[in-house]
Amino acid sequence: MRIVLATTQVPFIHGGAEEMTASLRRALQSEGHEVEVAAIPFQWWPPERILNHMLACGLLDLTTSMGRNIDLLIGLKFPAYLIPHPAKRLWLIHEHRTAYRLWDHPLGDMAVHPFGAVVRESILNADKACFSEAAALFSISNTVSQRIDEEIGVRPGVIYQPPPDEDLFRCEADEGYFFFPSRICDYKRQSLAVEALAHCRSGCRVVFCGAPDSEQKLLELQTRAVELGVDSQVQWLGHVSKEERIKLYAESTGVIYPTLDEDYGYVTLEAMLSSKPVITCTDSGAPLEFVVQGQTGLVCDPSPPALADSMDRLWADRVLARQLGASGLEHYRSLGISWTNAVRTLLA
Repeated sequence: MRIVLATTQVPFIHGGAEEMTASLRRALQSEGHEVEVAAIPFQWWPPERILNHMLACGLLDLTTSMGRNIDLLIGLKFPAYLIPHPAKRLWLIHEHRTAYRLWDHPLGDMAVHPFGAVVRESILNADKACFSEAAALFSISNTVSQRIDEEIGVRPGVIYQPPPDEDLFRCEADEGYFFFPSRICDYKRQSLAVEALAHCRSGCRVVFCGAPDSEQKLLELQTRAVELGVDSQVQWLGHVSKEERIKLYAESTGVIYPTLDEDYGYVTLEAMLSSKPVITCTDSGAPLEFVVQGQTGLVCDPSPPALADSMDRLWADRVLARQLGASGLEHYRSLGISWTNAVRTLLA
C-alpha cells in the first residue's frame, strides 16, 4: 500500500512524537509498504490561530499524488489527523491537551484567553466527528484514551510501541546518580526534582539531560538550584548523543520521571530496558501504566518532600534499586511490545 502518516511538527522541537513517527515509517516500510510523512507546521498561540490550522487541514487533499492513489492515511497528531481521506486510521499520539484535561490546569493556556472556550468547543466537536468517521481508532496509551473518553465519550483502543533502539539499552555498574532525561520544560517538571533535592537527607545527585524549550527556563532552574544550595548536586548536560544517553541510563542508580500527565513517555520504557527503577508521580499519566509501586519503581505524590523520600529510599538501599530495576525489565518483556505487533494491530 501507499500510506501517508499525517502528523504535526512544531518548528525546532524534536521529541518522542517525532521518534515514533520515524519508527512507524520504518516498521511499515519493512512490511513492504510505500510510506511518506506529511508533517504540518503548527502554532497554538493565540488560540484562535488553531482554528486556521484546523481549517487548513480540513481542506488538504491527500487522496492522490502524482496521479496515483494514496491507499491509506494514518493520522497521528492534532490537527493533522483532521485531514480527510476515504481510508483513514487514527493512532493518536495525543489530542490537543489544553482542550482536554489541562483545560483548567495552571499549566494550561487556552482557558485564560478570551476566545479559549470557543476554540475548545470547536476542537472537541471536530475531534468527535473525526473519530467517529475513522475506519479504526487507537491511541498510544490508556492515558490518552481516557482523556478522550472523558471529554467526548469515545474510547480509542490502545497500541503500545517500543522506544527507538530498544536493543541497545543495557545495565552497568551504578555510578551514583539519578538520571532525569527529558526536554526541559514546565510539563516535565525538572523544577520538582530540584526542589526535592533541598529536602533530601542523603546527599544524592541528579544528572539532567535534554535541550530546554528556552534558555530562560534553564537559567531559572539553575538559579533556583543555587538559591536552594543544591547546585553541587545537579549536573545539566543539555543535548547528548544517543550513545551517551544510553550510557547514562546504564550507569545510573535510578531514573526520575515526575512528568505531568504524560501521553506515553519513552523514558519509562528506556529505564526498564536498562534495568533501572523509575520514580514517578501519582499524576504523571502513562508512566503509571508501567511503573508498579514497590515492584518496578516508586510512585509518590507530586511534592518535593514526597519525591525526596523516594529518592532517599533508593539512594540508601541499592539492593532494592537493583531488584526494582530487574523486575522492570522482566515486566517490560512480559508485555510483548513490538513494532510487529503494533503494525499488525493498526492495519488489521
